[in-house]
Amino acid sequence: MSRLYDTIEPSVIDDDMLTTAVEEQGPKLEAGRIAKQEGIDFSDVSRLRLDFRNILKIDNLWSFKSLTKLQLDNNIIEDIEGLGELVNLVWLDLSFNNIEVIEGLEKLSRLQDVTLFNNRISTIENMDTLTNLHVFSIGNNNLTNLDNVVYLRQFKQLQTLNLSGNSFCDNDNYKPFIIAHLPSLVYLDFRLVDDMSRDSAKEQYKYSIEELEADEALAALKLQEEKMKDEELAKHKAAYVEHLDSAYLFDSLFAEDSDGQKLNLLPGLQEMIEFYRDKFVQICQQLFVYGLEEHEKRCEEVNQFLSCLQDAKCDNRQTAAQHVNKFMAYKRKVYQDVSMASDTKTMENALHTYSEDIGNVWDTLMGLELQLVDQLEETIKEFERNMAEMVSTFVETVQALIAQTRDLENTHHDKLLEIAISVLEKMVKNELEEELADDVRELFVDKDTVTNAVSASHDTHLFKIDNREDEIIRRINGWMTSLIDKIHFEEEVQRNRDRVTEINHLIDFLREDLENFETQTMS
Repeated sequence: MSRLYDTIEPSVIDDDMLTTAVEEQGPKLEAGRIAKQEGIDFSDVSRLRLDFRNILKIDNLWSFKSLTKLQLDNNIIEDIEGLGELVNLVWLDLSFNNIEVIEGLEKLSRLQDVTLFNNRISTIENMDTLTNLHVFSIGNNNLTNLDNVVYLRQFKQLQTLNLSGNSFCDNDNYKPFIIAHLPSLVYLDFRLVDDMSRDSAKEQYKYSIEELEADEALAALKLQEEKMKDEELAKHKAAYVEHLDSAYLFDSLFAEDSDGQKLNLLPGLQEMIEFYRDKFVQICQQLFVYGLEEHEKRCEEVNQFLSCLQDAKCDNRQTAAQHVNKFMAYKRKVYQDVSMASDTKTMENALHTYSEDIGNVWDTLMGLELQLVDQLEETIKEFERNMAEMVSTFVETVQALIAQTRDLENTHHDKLLEIAISVLEKMVKNELEEELADDVRELFVDKDTVTNAVSASHDTHLFKIDNREDEIIRRINGWMTSLIDKIHFEEEVQRNRDRVTEINHLIDFLREDLENFETQTMS
């Protein structure tokens, strides 16, 4: 929460402050005057000093996309915020502020040097993404728990650490504890960690470090397993068959089906349910394997297509480059001949011919581009046909397999209804030998109640099955549409636009260069 500042008027980071700061730190004298005339583009600024400006809130820095070094020290900042867009930041100084919590650094993974000296921080936390951290200064804060420093073990490149001025520094074991638990340190509190201190600290905390390393190894193994599971799940999602290698879909049929769960408790139904479950899961697993196989085929088709595109573009560009290089050699010869010529008419004729040849270069390069456009268009059409056929086959197979699960559900429903009616008749005649739970008995008030319960359960199951089918079809059709649209835009529209612009820029350069040469030669 912001406090009232009786003697300090808080400042706001606005355009005026930023412009002034950039100008102060930019080029001086004539270079500075020219830069000021041309205007300041914040996105090009790599270093920014905003120290000693009474800043209370970090704000309005989103446009500094190229910033690598930021000084915000000696202000009255309370919260670390507004830095999320500065993803290229390497060096950050927030010392001498009023910060109480380390936060807001999650997206700054390139940070190597972080200074939080002289703040009000009580816990080292929320820095997990700073994997490139080399230098960290958090001296003169409110750190009291020495064990909290163990958090820094995850930063394997951390070599320089300043903790001086925190209350735990008075602990006799402070330095040995830090040196033992942070083996990568080279400097601690501005002093070199010598081998004797390191060996002594290792010996002092030998057993606790061994226990810690064992825990870390276990945690790393668990993390690796979770990562592998996440990668597997991502692969299954990309193939649109996630969770179909298990009973997940079958179990979901009953997850929100309270009547179905009660009906499953009917006598003689357990074996039938097990049969239904086994057959249902077999179909799901068949769909799972098929989905992964088809996903691999689609990926291979896409990779081959992209490789083909790349080869065509590369060949075309090499041919164009040969023409350009040949023309540039011709240009040098023309300029040399004209420079040595003494006859004005000869010079004019040579330059006129050269001017016409510039137009021929444009014709040649544009002709090559048109050839490539036609080639890519045909390649893309063929790829689109192949993908449409693959997706259509996939959808038809999915629909056929899902239809089998629907048939199983219909068969199960018919048998369940038959058993439920039989149980009701036995209850009416008082011939039912098995004891039913009270909540199950509630379904057997009369035939309509039983029938409605069975039908409601059936409808719930079909709804779940239909939803999964629709989801698979919707996602793969969406993927294909998105892929084809992206290819058309990037490889046909955008690529052609960029290439034509590039050719025109070359021609403009050649004509401008010719005009300059003519002016110099004919004057």
